[in-house]
Amino acid sequence: MSYTIIDADTHVTETPDLWTKRAPAHMRDRVPRVETDKDGTLRWIVGASRGIASVGLTATAGVGSFAKPPRNYEEMHPGAFDAKARLKYMDQMGIWAMVMYPNVGGFGAQQFLKLGDPELMLTCVQIYNDWQSEWASVDSRRLLPITSIPFWDVEAAVKEVRRCAAMGHKGILFTGEPQYYGLPLLGDAHWNPLWETACELDLPISFHIGSGDMTEGLLKDRMAAYGKMAAFTELAVDIFLRNGLQLNDLLMSGVLARYPTIKFVSVESGIGWIPFLLEALDYQYKGNSVAEEHPEFDLLPSEYFARNVYACYWFEQTAPRRLIDKIGENNVLFETDFPHPTSLYGEEVHARIRGGLSDCDESVRRKILWENAQKLYKVTPPTAEDEARQAASVAS
Repeated sequence: MSYTIIDADTHVTETPDLWTKRAPAHMRDRVPRVETDKDGTLRWIVGASRGIASVGLTATAGVGSFAKPPRNYEEMHPGAFDAKARLKYMDQMGIWAMVMYPNVGGFGAQQFLKLGDPELMLTCVQIYNDWQSEWASVDSRRLLPITSIPFWDVEAAVKEVRRCAAMGHKGILFTGEPQYYGLPLLGDAHWNPLWETACELDLPISFHIGSGDMTEGLLKDRMAAYGKMAAFTELAVDIFLRNGLQLNDLLMSGVLARYPTIKFVSVESGIGWIPFLLEALDYQYKGNSVAEEHPEFDLLPSEYFARNVYACYWFEQTAPRRLIDKIGENNVLFETDFPHPTSLYGEEVHARIRGGLSDCDESVRRKILWENAQKLYKVTPPTAEDEARQAASVAS
């Protein structure tokens, strides 16, 4: 099996001493840390929140489930937290590169707001980004960091983007719903410094699911009414669709008209809903004569999507077979979400690819699995020596 995939969304399970080891002495008792429950389960503590999640909840691939996650690092797939083990797994799967996202700080760094101290919040973001760079350094061609930002302070966010770009980071993680945190809407000029920096450095901006309003969340009353796993299933699909609301906002915000070269990525939200969104937006846009109100909008919403936006899929079978021409073959990326509870793992990765892309031409398949991500993230391709090493590794 040769390298055929660039994986556009994975996660790295943070090590227990990530912040306590690196934080200044006067902050060490306030940074995120791991504590042990009575049953031996390790659990992350952030701010006043007691046990936001067990360490294993983000690392169930091949070893557990949302209902029964690993209790500790020893029970996880080692590729969840160990970079060398991750590369070994990637070799087995024919995955050349993986784009990496966080867990503990939140999928938009929003968990750090719980710390309540701007200096501490910024320090925790910077520590995470430094650690991610260290982790990726095992092979920085293949492990691709995305910069978490202190989005609550746009000036500090721009500085952090520049600092991390110099370390080789490949994109910017941002919330698709800043208004939920008391900040201006996406289209407000408040965010222009961030958009300008992204364009200057040619870095895509990621809207990862779960980065916005999670107040509905996995509520106790819903679990009581539906059951834990039914509530989790509802939540999973809810946050997929919430990215659709964020993309809806982005396409009408004026950001894409003002910044023609900017790139956004809807991460871990799937693609099947996109044709409806684009058709509905174009219909409403024309019917409401939006161009008369905004002459700077020189394209339809669907055309802005085609020029500026990407979306990731993993489990879907219908949309890749039937709707790629309605979404755009240049706008789709493939992901596995390893090692999360909803991730593809092992043989399921290639089974889902075969089923979902069975009706696609080879050129389209190559774009979705490789070329789109390679171009967007500027991925260095494998050498002949890399391919030979990988073949030998798989054979052994």
